[in-house]
Amino acid sequence: MDLTVHPAATVIVLRDAGLAPEVFMVRRHEGTAFLGGAHVFPGGRVDASDRETAHERWCDGIAGAAARFADLPPVDAVAYHVAAARELFEEAGVLLARDEAGEFVSLAGASARARIAQDRRDVHGRGLTLAGIVEREGLRLALDALVPFAHWVTPPIDVRRFDTRFFVARMPPRQTPAHDETETIESVWMTAAEAIARCERDEIVLPPPTWTTLREIESFGSVDAVMAWARARRIARREPMFLEQDGQKMLLLAGDPLNPERPAAADPPPAETRFVLVDGRWRAEAGRT
Repeated sequence: MDLTVHPAATVIVLRDAGLAPEVFMVRRHEGTAFLGGAHVFPGGRVDASDRETAHERWCDGIAGAAARFADLPPVDAVAYHVAAARELFEEAGVLLARDEAGEFVSLAGASARARIAQDRRDVHGRGLTLAGIVEREGLRLALDALVPFAHWVTPPIDVRRFDTRFFVARMPPRQTPAHDETETIESVWMTAAEAIARCERDEIVLPPPTWTTLREIESFGSVDAVMAWARARRIARREPMFLEQDGQKMLLLAGDPLNPERPAAADPPPAETRFVLVDGRWRAEAGRT
């Protein structure tokens, strides 16, 4: 088992819809080694091209991105933001970039959609970089449109481990997200409450970090409210503790009665601090002794 912890980025894309914002989710291909079949937010590993793209030549918001993660060297902090934008483009077809007028780029129209579809394939296949696209199109990546939301580290029980920074972003106008039909095979807009309800009915699978994230945004009535909360919160590193007790396998968040780690004072534990493995699925539960 490879226990190397790889840097990764995930983006929670939101849009306003009635009484509660909707979140864009993709379903991972059943054959993928990590989270196969699960509904997740678009995301993936930070790679070398992300560090190369982390430059003022192509990006807006470099200084802010460098300052947001005090525990990282500036170039790594910016690379996480670039990776979030790249993975969002690869997995969802959403391009967080502005044109010369300072407006988010429009991907409406048949020619734009066809060109961007090919670009997605080329970036995914590493034949083209995101920097190459924005330079060709006269755009700038909008790193300032990404707001840090959470920090999760995969416990050492999975086949792959990731140190993942979660971001939240508003869906740009005049763009339509879609799964990539390679690593992800379905996509859907849902409110957080709908996603949780579908998981409870065993219609979809939600990994523990995804479940907890949805719980955290469930009560908000607008994208603005979620973004404001994310900007104000103190983000604490979360690495669930694995415990096997009385034949049950559990993942325990800080604040659970069985986890000695205390939650950060400014980040109270979520409603469910425990995930129990039942029939191959992690089931969320409130903590108990």
